[in-house]
Formats: sequence, C-alpha cells, structure tokens
Amino acid sequence: MIDPSADDRLRIALLNAAHKRESTRRNFERELDAELVEFHCPSGELPDTFDFDACVVTGSSASVYWDRPWIGALKEWVGEAVAAGLPFLGVCYGHQLLADVLGGRVEDMGEYEIGYRAVEHDGANRLLTGVGEEFTVFTTHSDRVAAAPPDATVFARNEYGIHGFRRDRVFGVQFHPEYDMTTAERVTAGKDGDLEPERIQSVLEGIDAERYETACEAKRLFDNFVGFVREQRSVECGADVAGTDAAATVGEAFVDADATGATAESPLESSVDSSRSS
Repeated sequence: MIDPSADDRLRIALLNAAHKRESTRRNFERELDAELVEFHCPSGELPDTFDFDACVVTGSSASVYWDRPWIGALKEWVGEAVAAGLPFLGVCYGHQLLADVLGGRVEDMGEYEIGYRAVEHDGANRLLTGVGEEFTVFTTHSDRVAAAPPDATVFARNEYGIHGFRRDRVFGVQFHPEYDMTTAERVTAGKDGDLEPERIQSVLEGIDAERYETACEAKRLFDNFVGFVREQRSVECGADVAGTDAAATVGEAFVDADATGATAESPLESSVDSSRSS
C-alpha cells in the first residue's frame, strides 16, 4: 500500500476493459476522488506492481468466459491482487470478472437488461450507505452472475438477478453508476443489430434528465468505496507501526458481519455511516 504521509490522495489502478477507453476513463475520473492510473486491458496493459491503494475493473463489450489472451491475463492478475489484499470495485463486466475469479459463475442470460431499471438492496452493505433500498440505475448487459462466489454476501438484486455482491475487500455491482446521459445514449444506440430498433428507440426515449437525476443517487457508492479504502489504508499503516501482532488483530476486526454473515461488527464499519456493456 502507498504511504499516506507522502500524499493523502488515494492511488487507484483503473483496469479499463472497455474498447472505447477514453469515455470510460473520463466517467470514472469524474466520479472517483482519487488519482487513477489507467491500464487498457484489451491492449494487453496490466500493472507490474500491486503498489496501489485499490483497483477498479470497468465494463466491457467482452464476456468473461471468452477465450481471449487479455481476459486470461486480467483474471490472473486480479486473482493475485485480491490475494495480496487490494480492495476492488467491479462494475458490470468488472463485477462479473471478480465473481468468476473468486469462484462464482457467470452465464449468458439469452436476453438484454438495458435502460433505467429498479434495483433493491438489503440496506446492510456499506457500499450503498445513503442509497434508498429501492433505487434506479442504468443497466446494459446480457451476461449475469448466476452464482455468487463462495462466502460472498449478495446485497442487491432485481428480477434479472444479482446486482451486487461483496466478499471481504471485493465489491461488485452489475449496473453502471458511472454513466452520464451521453454514455447511456451512445451505448444504447450501439446495440443496433443486437436489439430490435423499436426496443432501442424505447430505451433512448427513457434516457432523460429526470431519470438521470434519479439514478445519480447510486453514484454515492463511489464515495463509500473511497471511504472504505481510506480506512483500510489507515488501519494497515497503523498496524505497520504497531507490529505484526497488531496487524493480525486489525485484520480480524475487518472480518465483519457484511463479509461473513456473523453478528459481530468491526469498529470502523459501525462508525461510517457483461456484460457487453461498453
């Protein structure tokens, strides 16, 4: 982890799996209060170090079960980074890839979920603190996480399936909280050939300022994730100073109710308050 005494701003690896990399990067740069270091995964770019505070895996027009060298390399790096203790946030394809790496199952739905949709969450997961238990999000995917990873907590769903899971320091959401209206319109129009023109037009007509404003509630998850990462960094730096025994104690504190289903709650937890998508 980065020494916070050098710079209080978080340094996050943006694992950009989208083929239209620029707009995806801009969307996440706008939403995350951190220094983002981008790696364009379809071009074969991956970090050569785990020297980041956290990682974010974006959406993609690919599927996690495709046999592509860059997908295999990305899965391998992510698995190693998770094992090294890096916090992760996965969005759409990223959500599916993290589920796959952690032992979950991703499948083709045989249909698209696309447009502004309602999702419900259980009110217990810190990633969605401050978000109504039924909330609006923009979705675009024809793959889904059919089975969450072992020991993961599913915290958000709708009629299409799992929309949010957590395992330890790994969070995944199926929807796109980073989208602005321009991105939603571009992605929807790009489904020509995959969806009937009438359905595309219907979704486009539903992309308006009112629905977008409603969906902005879900953007709160970015601040919640950054807050979680800051706590991890602070605790680990304190553990480094205190020594190995303290580090073990701190690590145990973060095995909380949200990650394990147990009734115990960590002190920090209580204090705060494919995808084929891009």
